[in-house]
Amino acid sequence: MAESLTEKQTFLWEGTDRRGTRVKGKTEALNESMMKAMLRKQGINPIRVRKQTTLFGIGGKKKKKIKSADIAILSRQMATMMSAGVPLVQSLDIIANGSENPSLSELVRNIRNDIEGGGTLAEALGKHPDYFDDLFVNLVDAGEKSGALETLLDKIATYKEKTEAIKAKVRKALFYPSAVIVVAIIVMGILLYFVVPQFQSLFQGFGADLPGFTLLVIGLSKFVQAWWWAILGTIGAAAFGLARLHKRSRKFRRLIDRLTLKLPVVGDILYKAAVARFARTLSTMFAAGVPLVEAMESVAKAAGNIVFEEAIFQMQEQVSTGQQLQLAMSNTGLFPSMAIQMVAIGEESGALDSMCAKVADFYEAEVDNQVDSLSSLLEPLIMAVIGVLVGGLVVAMYLPIFKLGSVV
Repeated sequence: MAESLTEKQTFLWEGTDRRGTRVKGKTEALNESMMKAMLRKQGINPIRVRKQTTLFGIGGKKKKKIKSADIAILSRQMATMMSAGVPLVQSLDIIANGSENPSLSELVRNIRNDIEGGGTLAEALGKHPDYFDDLFVNLVDAGEKSGALETLLDKIATYKEKTEAIKAKVRKALFYPSAVIVVAIIVMGILLYFVVPQFQSLFQGFGADLPGFTLLVIGLSKFVQAWWWAILGTIGAAAFGLARLHKRSRKFRRLIDRLTLKLPVVGDILYKAAVARFARTLSTMFAAGVPLVEAMESVAKAAGNIVFEEAIFQMQEQVSTGQQLQLAMSNTGLFPSMAIQMVAIGEESGALDSMCAKVADFYEAEVDNQVDSLSSLLEPLIMAVIGVLVGGLVVAMYLPIFKLGSVV
């Protein structure tokens, strides 16, 4: 335990010395603040300080990416330990030592070191926006200021667990259609590149005209054999270009998010998942005592869909002028009537947080049921699609043989 508390990290730094000359180097320190203090004692004004990143973490193990599911587990561990009376710093140290993910251990130790340096938990978490969003940090900050950090951590943990569960369901819903397309392309490629040429060499000795369907398949096979590298390159370049465009262009993301909500079956699942996420986030923020107008900003950022995000910001403007939340929801034309009515009841009864939680529970169950139904529907569909593709190629290859047999 004592060793872990004094574990140093390697920092790469750049700065200027007393003469104004630019210098740089590599030094070990407990955290970034101590690293800067050490440089100043040496007469160096730090300009840039960052942790050295390597391919390997603790014990030579390859570093694993920290996933949102890891943050959900971390939240629950912190809530459980604090509810058991374990001090925050000691809780973080136990979590860091017990994690099997070196990257997560390093993250937790950095948070612990910042707290030991005099910072608050919210400030320490805020230094890692890739893992802790504004909603997480704001709730922790509210808990620290109100003296109810233990309660707020429990609410955060519950929120994270629920949102991760709904994300897993959405990923499952999107996986099956993607699997159908990918498997179909792979099977077609294998048949066109390896199998059809064998039949083509056989047909050359027939000395008769081949059916049009067979000629079409042979032509497609020749194209694949000659240009397979261009096909793979085009697919790769298109995927890379679309990914970059999706990351950089808000208009493109809006278009994609709007189209995905209109997809048959899958679109309905994504829509209900977005409603559930909205209701779950709003319930958590409101239960934590965050004012409604302020909470709406965090809810919008956590929407996960630009269409819903823009609608929620529109609602925030209306609510800030004194309009009721249920009317603002209705004005967007985006939310289902059931959710609007439940919110209206919550506003009138003063139990908005519990009503939003019920809305979230309902739509999460709806998503769960629809994903299970989709899985049952797509399993035979995958077999049917592959069967048609493979069967079509087989028929195209055997048509000349059938024709030859009828002539004989």
